[in-house]
Amino acid sequence: MQSRLILLADTSWEKILYQATTFSAVIGGTCQEPTPDRSSLELSQAAFCPDFLSNPQFYQSIMGTKVMIPLCSDFAEKHDSICIFGTGDFGRSLGSKLLQSGYSVIFGSRNPGDTSLLPRAAEALSHSEAARKCSVIIAAIQRDHYEFLKELEEVLEGKILVDVSNNVKLNRYPESNAEYLAKIVPKATVVKAFNTVSAWALQSGNLDASRQVFVCSDDNKAKQHVMDIVRAIGLTPQDKGCLVVAKEIEDYPLQLFPMWRLPMYTGAGLTVAVFLYCVIQDIVYNAEKKNDVSHHLMITIPNRIFPVVSLILLALCYLPGVFAAIIQLYRGTKYRRFPNWLDRWMLCRKQLGLVALSFAFLHAIYTLVIPIRYSVKYRADMSIFNQIKMNKTRILEKPLVWRSDTYLALGILGFFFYIVLGITSLPSVSNSVNWREFRFVQSKLGYLTLVLCTGHAMVYGWDRFLILARYRWYMPPVYMVSLVIPCLVLILKLVLIIPCVDKRITRIRQGNQSKLSFNFFNFSEKNES
Repeated sequence: MQSRLILLADTSWEKILYQATTFSAVIGGTCQEPTPDRSSLELSQAAFCPDFLSNPQFYQSIMGTKVMIPLCSDFAEKHDSICIFGTGDFGRSLGSKLLQSGYSVIFGSRNPGDTSLLPRAAEALSHSEAARKCSVIIAAIQRDHYEFLKELEEVLEGKILVDVSNNVKLNRYPESNAEYLAKIVPKATVVKAFNTVSAWALQSGNLDASRQVFVCSDDNKAKQHVMDIVRAIGLTPQDKGCLVVAKEIEDYPLQLFPMWRLPMYTGAGLTVAVFLYCVIQDIVYNAEKKNDVSHHLMITIPNRIFPVVSLILLALCYLPGVFAAIIQLYRGTKYRRFPNWLDRWMLCRKQLGLVALSFAFLHAIYTLVIPIRYSVKYRADMSIFNQIKMNKTRILEKPLVWRSDTYLALGILGFFFYIVLGITSLPSVSNSVNWREFRFVQSKLGYLTLVLCTGHAMVYGWDRFLILARYRWYMPPVYMVSLVIPCLVLILKLVLIIPCVDKRITRIRQGNQSKLSFNFFNFSEKNES
């Protein structure tokens, strides 16, 4: 029989109103048929069996109606109690987060009577009393204070002990804190978690900090239990495997931009080198000629450094891929590791590109301020004054017009695709595209960007490389220095995309091996045996 069901959420199941034109039996109990003057009927909690609560679609298939489950705090699932050893900033923040998620929190403290800083809903007991009441104990204490846990070995037997500690320095101890804790309390199940989350992150919410929590343990059930707790408080757990990975997890918060070091050092080194090159070629050279141009240090020289460094870094993003293709061609297989230096270089290509983009931004900003510089205005005014004084008019030269417009157009287009590459490298964007789309943007558009930026530098130089006066102290202009690596990358890439060569590389990357590589592997196996 068809019926119309309306469930209104209230404080208890006894106050759910049931209004219908016709009634049918409800699993776990029956409902009386209403009289004409009765529009609602109060149902008892016994009228709803657990199967109905857990599977409203089952009830819907029988009743032929839509079911609305009340969303009220009284119906929230009751979580187990969790014990936290330590009442510091992290312990209190984690306790507050657990309380918000429906857990009961018991703090184990040396001074259980001092609860002024603890959350109001939490309970404070001694370490032994708190551990007896809970199956999960979170040790929010430093490694130096683990010794008191030896006295609680019997109390902690069979319980889950979560280690959240971090070290002050890398490689301070031979083993991880979690492995050390497992030795001290062998009867407990140790799980490493929460060490990548800060107290500030727990207090400020998920929108202002990382949501990822690394979890590892030798016991899968205990690990899954802790991962459920991580999900319950709104964070994202990531299973890292066994407890031997704990040392790597503990080192992670201590690393300062590990993937950015090589790109930053490379960018800084190139900046210093190009700066010294420009100072010697411009300021020092003119100073010897009794011409003071030291004001070039503020705008002129930086605006030479930024595009040079940006173009070189962009070329360095694609040079390791070219080297990798050449190595695979030489070896005839993809089943051999690249050299360590090439592996590291290829892993930081994204960071190299973003550093290059930052230098390109600086070059664009510095270029925009050129017209408002006093020295530029002065030269423009003097040029007009000289034309008036000499009664000569400067004729518009079409080749220079084409050159300047082409130079600017290439720069604008190159900068646009530069920004596209930077946007697609963001995790929020790269995760929304498939591998083929990402490869098209980073590879095809990346080389297009390199071609445009290289053309921008070439058109800027034009025929200046033919003018000997530009070679001050036999040093070529700085723009010529910036073209060496990009031109090398483009020439090698042109060779690699020749159909016969490209076909060979494609076959190798699909798993085919040449006879030379087979002979090499056989030779290596014979030597090992």
